[in-house]
Amino acid sequence: MKSKIGLIIRGMGMGIAEVIPGVSGGTIAFITGIYSELINSIKSFDLELMRKIFKGQFKQAAERINFSFLFFLFLGMLFGLLAGIFGISHMLENYPEILWSVFFALILLSVPIMLKQVNHFNLLNIFAFLISIFIAFVITSLSPVEASNSMFYIFIGGLIAIVALVLPGISGSFILLLLGLYTLIIPTLRHFLIEPNFDDFKIITVFALGCLTGLALFARLVSKAFEKYNDLTIMVMSGFMCGSLNKIWPWRNPEIILDKESGNFRNLGEENLDFNALTPDSFKILTESNVLPNDYFSDPHTSAVLISFLLTAVIMFTISRFMKDV
Repeated sequence: MKSKIGLIIRGMGMGIAEVIPGVSGGTIAFITGIYSELINSIKSFDLELMRKIFKGQFKQAAERINFSFLFFLFLGMLFGLLAGIFGISHMLENYPEILWSVFFALILLSVPIMLKQVNHFNLLNIFAFLISIFIAFVITSLSPVEASNSMFYIFIGGLIAIVALVLPGISGSFILLLLGLYTLIIPTLRHFLIEPNFDDFKIITVFALGCLTGLALFARLVSKAFEKYNDLTIMVMSGFMCGSLNKIWPWRNPEIILDKESGNFRNLGEENLDFNALTPDSFKILTESNVLPNDYFSDPHTSAVLISFLLTAVIMFTISRFMKDV
């Protein structure tokens, strides 16, 4: 029962993270010690599993995919998504600086916890760590591109987005924005749920196939990496987490936004727009610039940010000491 409760708690953390742009559920899985088991469980969805199901060997199939682990983890993710949609979304709209400080501390203080699992710090591992920081920083600093509506591009977009979703430090929703697919996939899904039609179904299906393909391929690659190069893999993923801090600095002034109604990009500086006058549901922030509290466009809530950071540090210390027993 303790293990099941622990999985639900971890799943809730992953679900909440997926609501936050710039934060990956894979990061939460990584820092709570279940990333490797999650990847191995996903890897088990293969032809051998299908063979067992078709033969009616359901018990063996459930054991193969670690069904109990996935069930309670995904149950927690469902609760986390619901909590995130209502609670975290409210925080993002009203107190984003405080929320970002929590996730900034969460990731920053998780890195040394993960590095404790490295057995040998050689030049290759250190170099891989630094390169990973650079790559993650560059990715999180990129601007969106114009998307293609071809089925192949949508398939590739799904493949890349799901890889980023699982990879610690990289947000899948942010990758969708970079590929220009956010304005295609999200509205298509919403329209299909309201008014089902074949064209929308085709786009969603191709995108989903890309996601499943990426998930299957990536799970196997990461599993092999942990088996053969455990230290190097941890160093790389820790580097990605460090590099992603660029995207979740508490004080960031918006630069380019996405108009959800028109699907157009708008530059706040060039168009002389008043960001505070915009309706929160009408836009999505695409690029921002990191600033100090004195240069922040709104109330920086400096004291609250610092308190949130310190509280998160206490929570992280508790997690590192006791989560392995939950």
